[in-house]
Amino acid sequence: MDIITPNEIDRIMDWISGITDKPGMKGTTRLLYSESWKKAQEALKELFEKDGMKVEFDAVGNMFATIEGSEQPESIIATGSHVDTVVNGGRLDGQLGIMAGYLAVKSLIEKYGQPKKSLRIISMAEEEGSRFPYVFWGSKNIFGLAKKEDVENITDGAGVSFEKAMHDAGFDYLDSEPKFNDMESFIELHIEQGNFLENLNLKVGVVNAIVGQKRYTVTLKGEANHAGTTLMGYRHDVIDCYAKIVSDVIDEAKRLGDPLVVTFGNVSVKPNVVNVVPGEMEFSIDTRHTDQEALDQFAAYIEKTIEKYATERGISFDINNWMNESPVPMDEKIVKVIEGVCEENKLDYKVMHSGAGHDSQIFAPRVPTAMIFVPSIKGISHNPEEHTEAVDIVQGVQALEAALKELAY
Repeated sequence: MDIITPNEIDRIMDWISGITDKPGMKGTTRLLYSESWKKAQEALKELFEKDGMKVEFDAVGNMFATIEGSEQPESIIATGSHVDTVVNGGRLDGQLGIMAGYLAVKSLIEKYGQPKKSLRIISMAEEEGSRFPYVFWGSKNIFGLAKKEDVENITDGAGVSFEKAMHDAGFDYLDSEPKFNDMESFIELHIEQGNFLENLNLKVGVVNAIVGQKRYTVTLKGEANHAGTTLMGYRHDVIDCYAKIVSDVIDEAKRLGDPLVVTFGNVSVKPNVVNVVPGEMEFSIDTRHTDQEALDQFAAYIEKTIEKYATERGISFDINNWMNESPVPMDEKIVKVIEGVCEENKLDYKVMHSGAGHDSQIFAPRVPTAMIFVPSIKGISHNPEEHTEAVDIVQGVQALEAALKELAY
């Protein structure tokens, strides 16, 4: 009997998404080291153990459920994702990767018995940064990349320190070298969080790269003055400058085309009143590309454009480039394996890149890694309205199952 069915996917996703810090409210809220986070990890432990998996936790709370291989138990083929959510998040982001891994592994064991190589499902402690200002705590700890000094003095919105929350949940910093990073390969299934697959009516995305990102906070300082008496030619208007920057940068991004994207986001203007020429403002820029050279070139264009229009208008500027994440290619061999099983099983797939960050970008430089996407309706994510029809998720889980079979059997 096939367990990878729409009904079973809906049942298991309703079960896991019902474990939330805010029962009765729309969406799922499961923040790192919260009560619902602890409950979810314990519930998953019980589920995995019931199906004969050996379940272990590392020091920080990542969970590892393993079916030992019969011939090469030291060779570990892993899958999984993160168990935490954003506040009032959807029912799929992160946890779908864990549950898809569970269904795929369970199906393989029922059909083919014990694998030759070990199969492992990872439920990572945290990825989102929703409770504390730190991301990838789970995956970074798997590889010993997280630093105690980065988190020991940070607090959540209620003033609870990271250390207290971690200790109250029964976990602590790594006290030795990581012991769960000995993987031969890793595949993460995730919702796309975009509308590329939906627009093409495809069910599976085979991810070959995760975009690099640069983020800026830009400050412009001109001169606040009377809106009625200050003639246009004498103004040092930061909004005028901002408008020219936005127009030119977005036009250039459109000219260069996909996969380059740029977004002007958070904007703060002073004095922000109707009858005063604005004299100061701060805004953010987020730009992404799969190619490092192209990303660097566009970033240089952004910075030159800011300098050009600010200088022309007698406005001082400060450019703070506070994030520089390099593009992360997926492993070509693992990508080819997933492509091959999609062809063999006649799945509706497309090779594509990821425009969002994922735990796989921490894995990929250290373990042969690839990702599988399933479509997101209207591209909505980090929102209670996040949804993918279970019938569409089936093909993604089938692709995962077939890839794990190819690698482990």
